[in-house]
Amino acid sequence: MKPESVEISFSPADNRRLANLCGVLDENIKQVENTFNIEIFRRGEHFCLYGAADQTRLAAKALKNFYDQSNQHISIEQIQLGLIEIKSLAAKNQLQPELSTQLHSVLSPQLITRRGNITGRTSRQTAYLQQIHTHDITFGIGPAGTGKTYLAVATAVDALERETVGRIILVRPAVEAGENLGFLPGDMAQKVDPYLRPLYDALYELMGSDKTGKQFERGAIEIAPLAFMRGRTLNQSFIILDEAQNTTPAQMKMFLTRIGFGSKAVITGDTTQVDLPKNQKSGLIEAEQVLSNIRGIAFTRFKTDDVVRHPLVQRIVDAYERHAVTQ
Repeated sequence: MKPESVEISFSPADNRRLANLCGVLDENIKQVENTFNIEIFRRGEHFCLYGAADQTRLAAKALKNFYDQSNQHISIEQIQLGLIEIKSLAAKNQLQPELSTQLHSVLSPQLITRRGNITGRTSRQTAYLQQIHTHDITFGIGPAGTGKTYLAVATAVDALERETVGRIILVRPAVEAGENLGFLPGDMAQKVDPYLRPLYDALYELMGSDKTGKQFERGAIEIAPLAFMRGRTLNQSFIILDEAQNTTPAQMKMFLTRIGFGSKAVITGDTTQVDLPKNQKSGLIEAEQVLSNIRGIAFTRFKTDDVVRHPLVQRIVDAYERHAVTQ
């Protein structure tokens, strides 16, 4: 696409707001440049954006949005998340940006956590949250950083806070990602702790470490190693099976048949990162084939444009996908 330049100004000049917009050493401006692959030149309150026509227009919209928020400090996380939202909304060609923003806000379920209200940042994240609310079993499948696990934990925390479930059960297969960790000492919780660390991280952020610890003590949050799930029936529970690509078909079937009355289950995984032996089929891949048309079960298939981590993560995932195609 032919490059073009777009000029915008923020008048009257307000040095404090401009400083909040640009960030320390212009780090916020660099985020905008990197996200849209453009160049931004600034002199005072005047900005010149140079790059592909569609990208410079989106970048100009982003700068205006951030300037509207610049009465106070804007964190780098707010910048990165805001850029993700703008790119996601721009992809909805059938809606005008203003209407798209309103619809996105209305349709995304509000999750109440210690971190505040959490909503879907992209259209697929919003659909994922809706499916969790309306289905008893939901699969979230896609690359790293798309919010599969984090949103599942946030929904579970919200359900526990609202007392719509009595407990949260965290499940993960103990499969090493290409490394031999050897013997792990300690009791069962200590043995599986390294495998559940990403779930702990989300719980600590969403509930706080003190409250999370108390909920573990009273049994409201439970660690349930996948290998020891057989024979249980889980009622009034919110169950999360993470890294499900590393389950075998037998394990996946066993897990899905543990679901009891009043329970919800969310199964997350990335079918491109299976760590099982090469001759072993993934239970997640088989479940997607077997259960895709079963009423009451929902599938959300995330893509790289749903990545809500550091902007480089999306580019890394894209680069590996392109490399895989050429092999």
